[in-house]
Amino acid sequence: MLKIFIRLPSYSHHFYFGKTRLLKSLRFLNFWQISTRKSSQTMEFLQWNMTADEIASSAEKLMQDTRNVYDQVAMVPKNEENFNNTVKVVADFDSSSSIQRNNIDFFQHVHPDKTLRDASTSADKKISDFEVEMSMRQDVFDRIEAASKLSQQDCTPEGKRLLERMVKLGRRNGLHLDKTKQDKIKEIKKRMTEISIDFQKNLNEANETLSFCESELKGLPKDFMDSLEKDETGKFIVTLKYPHYFPLMKKCSVSSTRKAMETAFNSRCKENNTAILSELVKLRAEKAKLLGFENHAAFVHEMRMAKHPNNVKEFTDSLAKKLKPLGEADLTEMLAMKALDCKASGEEFNGKINMWDLRFYMTKIEEEKYSVDQNKLKEYFPLDVVTKGLLDIYQQLLDLKFERVENPVTWHSDVTLYTVSDATSGKLIGHFYLDLHPREGKYGHAACFGLVPGCLKPDGNRQFAVAAMVANFTKPTADAPSLLTHDEVETFFHEFGHVMHQICAEAEYEMFSGTSVERDFVEAPSQMLENWCWEAEPLRRMSKHYKDGGALPDNMIDTLVKSRNANTGVFYLRQITLGTLDLNIHMSDSADLAQVYADACQNILGIPATPGTCMPATFGHLAGGYDAQYYGYLWSEVFCFDMFYTRFIAGGIMSSAVGRDYREKILKPGGSLDATEMLRNFLGRDPKQDAFLGAKGLGEKFTVDIV
Repeated sequence: MLKIFIRLPSYSHHFYFGKTRLLKSLRFLNFWQISTRKSSQTMEFLQWNMTADEIASSAEKLMQDTRNVYDQVAMVPKNEENFNNTVKVVADFDSSSSIQRNNIDFFQHVHPDKTLRDASTSADKKISDFEVEMSMRQDVFDRIEAASKLSQQDCTPEGKRLLERMVKLGRRNGLHLDKTKQDKIKEIKKRMTEISIDFQKNLNEANETLSFCESELKGLPKDFMDSLEKDETGKFIVTLKYPHYFPLMKKCSVSSTRKAMETAFNSRCKENNTAILSELVKLRAEKAKLLGFENHAAFVHEMRMAKHPNNVKEFTDSLAKKLKPLGEADLTEMLAMKALDCKASGEEFNGKINMWDLRFYMTKIEEEKYSVDQNKLKEYFPLDVVTKGLLDIYQQLLDLKFERVENPVTWHSDVTLYTVSDATSGKLIGHFYLDLHPREGKYGHAACFGLVPGCLKPDGNRQFAVAAMVANFTKPTADAPSLLTHDEVETFFHEFGHVMHQICAEAEYEMFSGTSVERDFVEAPSQMLENWCWEAEPLRRMSKHYKDGGALPDNMIDTLVKSRNANTGVFYLRQITLGTLDLNIHMSDSADLAQVYADACQNILGIPATPGTCMPATFGHLAGGYDAQYYGYLWSEVFCFDMFYTRFIAGGIMSSAVGRDYREKILKPGGSLDATEMLRNFLGRDPKQDAFLGAKGLGEKFTVDIV
């Protein structure tokens, strides 16, 4: 997942920096111009040792500076407005102010000190409220709109795109409406921002645990059992964090244990987050109506590749129809396995697959039908080996060079820092952090956070991007290494793909930096790179047995690759279920969240939702910037397979020439071009669905001419 910091857009994406702070902000950035030294000093402008008071004072300073720059634009005399004295003033401040805004925000997601996480959350709310005020300034919008009406613009094509986008965003904020409606929109936006932050904070801080005796954890591997702590009664303590939840749901053969975990996992923050999300749905619908849209989904999709919810429904309904027979076949196979398991254990067979059965029997199909032993497989994926192999592959593929920074200043001792340079020219491109292990209060999923936008500074020199990958892979101990499942290897590849998009994009303006593409395309570059986790050569390069260093055997690679389409039906129908939940609640004025989810589960996936739970209350995407956009994972996957088969299978999966072309034509533009144009440039034609459908067994196998 690409993490979008919770904030509402003003004229640009991010927070603006006032005129009085410009020189200071540039001083923080001077190292980019004068040094590529690999030391902790190179990251000094990202402050990880702030106190709670310093976080609060930084936020106050940012707000005052913001007002200054808006005032500067507002004071441009009428009829003298142009690109340089309106839009570029704002854009120049965006390039620096967003760094400190992101810095303040990031504490709440990763810092080990709860006091600082709370200070970050509090500052985020204050700044977000203020951003809403600034985004609704009529005087600033009027100046920008006046500048847009000039017949000749003193700017580049990207500058013209920026100008048009800022006018569009102003109108989407309601600045063309009467004051009564504007005031209502402002009120709604403030409330949405505040409670969206609370939604994610609730999930980050959730720390429930369950305790089980050894017999209740039957089927789990020894290394997992050895990693668990025990309570005062001697029972094993299991958390609801990913490194505990997913292994248990996949391997524990005791259905009552899986049911307890599934129920607890999808009841996290149930009361508070259900109330928050229900209110968000109502507020989003109300704002969309004020802006002249039939619903929130229509408001969102106007700025996406899909353009309208009807196009999304047509896409997902058509795909669901194709997948339904595969899904039914998957469930039939699972039921046969469950019947045998119940007979062996003496448990009554109820004739249906429950949500707490799904991952267990998906894993069992992989193991029994395709002979993929997940426990044995992960012995070949120690985290340090995977990390080295992954970094080597990305370097070769994208013509890059990574160097680890020694003794960097970071927010936690687990975190590592790397520089990124162009391998051919040696020029510095950016930096990235890796924060890979779980801890109390940390963001609970896997995501890429953009910290410094890669764009031009006011003096025309390039500001190099900084991004952080945050994950929750098991931490190694003195007795045991961190061993990744293949799913986790794939997650690593995916999220690091977002990091590379952030680093390799070379937009002129912050608004189009990094991954600032249409949200229903943003996953495609990372999804495309997941394919390397299913190819023999990359698998060999990032695997080694953790005990003896032995290579991953060819027969294990073969069975793993053949298993890729195992459970295709239920996997993609579940994705459509989540996308339908998201779409349906955002095409309505209000929603019974648990019921909408239950209906989608039953009607699309054919598996009932677990009684008493409310999965939407745990679904961070719905409050974290993916509202009405979860369909984008499937939508963009069509493009990912088209790119992979058309260019990389044809030209060689480790071809640096094809990889460099991918970097130049898909990653480098950032959001400065429409996604369709970038795809056309890379593919040499308009994108098609054929490769995706063929790869999933839903159409004729896609063939290419191998170079």
